Amino acid sequence: MSFKINKYPQSRALFERAEKVIPSGVYGHLGPAEGCMIPVSAYPLFCQKAKGSHFWDVDGNEFIDYMCAYGPNVLGYCDEDVDAAVAAQMKISNCTTSPPGLMVDLAELLVDTVASADWAFFAKNGGDTTTLAIMTARAATHRKKIIFINGFYHGVAPWTQKVDYPGVLEEDVANNLYIDWNDFDALEKVVAENEGEIAAYIATPYMHGNFIDNQLPAEGYWQKVRKLCTEKGIVLIVDDVRCGWRLDLKGSDHFYGFEADLICFCKALANGWSVSALCGKDSLKNVVSGITYTGSYWMSAVPFAAAIACINKMKALDAPALFRKRGTMLTDGLKAAAANNGFNLVVSGEPALFYLRLADDNSLMLHQQWIAECVKRGVFMTNHHNHFINAALSEEDVKKTIEIAEDAFKAVRKNNPVA
Repeated sequence: MSFKINKYPQSRALFERAEKVIPSGVYGHLGPAEGCMIPVSAYPLFCQKAKGSHFWDVDGNEFIDYMCAYGPNVLGYCDEDVDAAVAAQMKISNCTTSPPGLMVDLAELLVDTVASADWAFFAKNGGDTTTLAIMTARAATHRKKIIFINGFYHGVAPWTQKVDYPGVLEEDVANNLYIDWNDFDALEKVVAENEGEIAAYIATPYMHGNFIDNQLPAEGYWQKVRKLCTEKGIVLIVDDVRCGWRLDLKGSDHFYGFEADLICFCKALANGWSVSALCGKDSLKNVVSGITYTGSYWMSAVPFAAAIACINKMKALDAPALFRKRGTMLTDGLKAAAANNGFNLVVSGEPALFYLRLADDNSLMLHQQWIAECVKRGVFMTNHHNHFINAALSEEDVKKTIEIAEDAFKAVRKNNPVA
C-alpha cells in the first residue's frame, strides 16, 4: 500500500513570516528547535483545524496525532461534551471579579476523585503547580534542599533548570540535589548526608524523560520512598502533569500503590482548556493558604466547566483502561512492523504514554529517518519524546498507523539495505 507524501509550502511560508515577529518563529516544545522534530523538513509547523484524534495542517495534510498537543488532548480534539459545557459557560461568564461557584464544584470533584487529595488549588500551567508544590514544601518544613531525579522535567522556572542555562543563576539551583531513578540506596545516602535539610523529594510517577528509554518504578520502590519521606519529614511531591488521568483517575500515585503529600495535575485535566491543579494532604492546607500565589486568569470559569465535563467523561469511559488497550494494540503492531523489515523497535513506559526507540543504530539516525517517514505519510510523532493516546483514537486509526509505519520501515530499509 502506498501513501501520499506530504508537502509543506504554506507551513514554510508562514514560518518565514513568524521568524520576523516571533522569537524563534515557533518557540518552546511546539517549535522545531525544541520539539524533537528531526529533520524539520518532515514536519508541518502550523495547524489549521483538529477533530478527534486527527489534525490538519495549513497545507491541508491530515495527521493521526500521537502527541495530543503534548498531552492536553485526552478525550479528542473538539470533544462535543466538553465543548458543550464550555459554550454554555461562555454565555454567562468567564474571568470575573469574584471567582465562580464552579471552582468549588471542581475542587470537590477532585477531592472525591483523587485518592491523595484533601484540597485543590487551581492555576494555569503544570509549572505553576510544581512551583507552588516546592514553595509549599519549603514553607512547611523551613528547609531549602530539594531532591530531583536525573533527567527530570518539572517545567521551565529557574529552579527546574541547570546552572549553565541562559538566565539561570547559581542561587536558583544551589539547593538542588540529584539522584538516579529507582536507586533507593542513593536516596537514602543523600538524605543521610543532608539530615534535616531536605524539604522535598519530587519525581514523576515513572521516569518518562526524553532521549532515553522510559523506566517504570522498581517493585517496592515507591513504598520505600514513602516510608523514608515520612520518617524524615520530607514532603513527597508527585509531578503527575504528564501522566495524570492516563494511568488512573485516582492519581498515578494510587496506580503505583502509595500516596503523595502533594500531586500536580495539568495536561489532561480539561481536554486542552487552560487549568491546572495542585492537590494535597490536609496537613499542608494551611501552609498553602499562607502563600501569596495567584494570577489574573487562574479562577476563570470556562476552564473549570471544561475540567468538570472532562473528568466526568473520563470516568464514564474508564479512560485509563481504554488508553491501555489502544496503546498496547498500537505498540504491539509497531514492533511487529519493525520486525517484518529487520528492525528492532524498543517500546518502554506505559501503553498510554509510550516511548519508542529503534535499537539498530546508536547514532539515532535510523530512528529519526523512520519517524520522519511516518510523519510525511500522515502519522504525527516526534523523535525522542514519549507519545500519547487519546480516547477518540479508534481501532481503524491504529490499524492505519501500523500500515503507515510498515510503509515507513520499508522506505528506511530501502535507504539502508542490510549489508
